Amino acid sequence: MVLCDVCGRALPSEAAAGRHPRRPSLCRRQPRCPLCAAAVGCDELRRHMETAHPEPGPPGCRSPGAPPECPFCGEAAGRELEEHVRARHGHLLGAPGTGERRGDGRVCPRGSGLATENRPGDKVATKEIVMYLDAGNGEQLYECPMCSLTCTNIQILEEHVDLHLEEHNFSEGGNIRDLELAQQLQTEEDEWQRSEEEKREREEFQKLQRQYGLDNSGGFKQQFLNNMEREVDRGRMQPFEYHKRKADMMESLASGVDDGRTKTSGVIEALCKYYQSENKDVRRVWLSAGVDHFHSSLGDRGWGCGYRNFQMLLSSLLQNSFYNDCLRASLTRSMIPIKWWLHHWNLLWKCQRCQIIDFHKPTGPMGTHPRLFEWILHYYSTDNEGGAKVVCTSKPPIYLQHQGHSRTVVGIEEKKNKSLCLLLFDPGCSSQQMQKLLKQNSDGSGLRLLRKFVGSLKEKQYQIVAVDGVLSLEEKAARCRASQVLTSEKIP
Repeated sequence: MVLCDVCGRALPSEAAAGRHPRRPSLCRRQPRCPLCAAAVGCDELRRHMETAHPEPGPPGCRSPGAPPECPFCGEAAGRELEEHVRARHGHLLGAPGTGERRGDGRVCPRGSGLATENRPGDKVATKEIVMYLDAGNGEQLYECPMCSLTCTNIQILEEHVDLHLEEHNFSEGGNIRDLELAQQLQTEEDEWQRSEEEKREREEFQKLQRQYGLDNSGGFKQQFLNNMEREVDRGRMQPFEYHKRKADMMESLASGVDDGRTKTSGVIEALCKYYQSENKDVRRVWLSAGVDHFHSSLGDRGWGCGYRNFQMLLSSLLQNSFYNDCLRASLTRSMIPIKWWLHHWNLLWKCQRCQIIDFHKPTGPMGTHPRLFEWILHYYSTDNEGGAKVVCTSKPPIYLQHQGHSRTVVGIEEKKNKSLCLLLFDPGCSSQQMQKLLKQNSDGSGLRLLRKFVGSLKEKQYQIVAVDGVLSLEEKAARCRASQVLTSEKIP
C-alpha cells in the first residue's frame, strides 16, 4: 500500500502513485506554489519553482536556458557578452596568463579568457579554460585545460587548475635542484680523484727518491754501511774486513773513481772463442764491441741496475776510438756517487747519436715482443753482412729496460730453426758467476745466465737506448738547445 504525498490517498502500487499526481481528477488536493499560491499540478510544481522563483546561486552559476551574465556586473548580456565586457569592463582585463584579478574578487589561474559562443551543445573555448553547455539539460560545464576534467563550478575548477600549476612548478624546481645536486656531486668526485692522484704521485716520487738515494737520507754510502753491518751481525764478514772495505769505499767516493770490485772484463772475447769452436745449434751470432760487466754492490743493491748498465755501455764506448775522444772531453771523473749518473746520461745524449725505441705493447702471442728481437737483429746485422758464423761487430751494447729492472744487450743468436735469442749482461749477476764464463765448458751451461728467448721477455713494455754514431757540431748545438725534450720512436 502506497500513500500519495499530496492528498494522502492510499494507492495500490508505486506505479499508480507515480501516475496519480499527474491526474487532477484523481488527486483530492491541487498542489499550490508555496511562494505565489499558484495552482499547478504535481508534475508542474518543480518546473514552476525553477522558472518563476529561481534560487540565487554562487557567482558564475545561472539557471538553464537563461542568457549568460557578465562576470563583473551580473548584467544579462546574451550573445553580446564579449562585446559587453570589452566595452564596459575593458580596463579590468589583463593579458592571458597574467592572472589578473576579476570583478568578483577571484583570480583566474590560467588567464582571463572569455567564451564567445554559448549555444546549448556548442563547445566554446576561452583562451585557457574551455566552457560549454550540456545539450541534455543546458547545464554550464567547465573543462580543465590540463587533464580535460569537467566541472560545473568555476571555483572548484580554478582550485583544481591551481593544483596542476603547483605540481608543475614543484616538478620543474625539483628537476633543477636534482641537476644542481648531481653537478655538485660530480665536481666533488672529480676534485677527490685529482687530490688522490696527486697524493699517489707524491708518494711514488718520495718512494723513488728514497730508493735511489735522492732524499738526503744517506743513499749509496749509508746503504753500503748498513749492509756491511748486517753481514758482520750474520757472521759473513769479519770486523777487520768491515773497516777495510769502509775505508776503501770512502776513498773511492772522495776520488770519484770506481774501485773496480764489481767489474768483470773479457767476457765478450771469451764468447767469441766459444762460438767459433762449439755450439752446433747456432746458425749465426752477432756480438757487440768489447764491454765490461758491472754488478750491483752493497751500496746500490736493489736499485742500482740503471747505473751499472750505464757503466757497461760507457766501458764499451771508451774502448772505441770513434767515441773515446768525444766522451773524455765531456765526462767528469766522478762515477760515484750514484746521484750523478743521470747527469752522465744527459752528456751522452748531447754527444752521441742515440735512438730511444719504445716497444709499448706486445707484438706477438702470449704477451711476447718478437718485434724487439727483430729490431736488435737489424741493429747488429746492418753493415755486418757476410757468411761468417760469428760476427764481432763494432756496435756498442744496447741499454734495455722495463718496469723495475734494466739489462744490457751484448749480442744476439740466430738458431738453425730461425729462432732468435738475446745475450744479456744482468747487473744482478755477481762477479763469481761472470768469472765462470771466462772458463767456458764445451757444453755451454754457463750461457744460461746470458740467454733470453722470445718467450722469456713478457713484460708489458720495453724501452731500449742504442748509440749509433757521433753528433756533428751542428747536431750537438741543436741537441743542446732541445736537451730538455727527449723523443722516442714507438714500435708498433
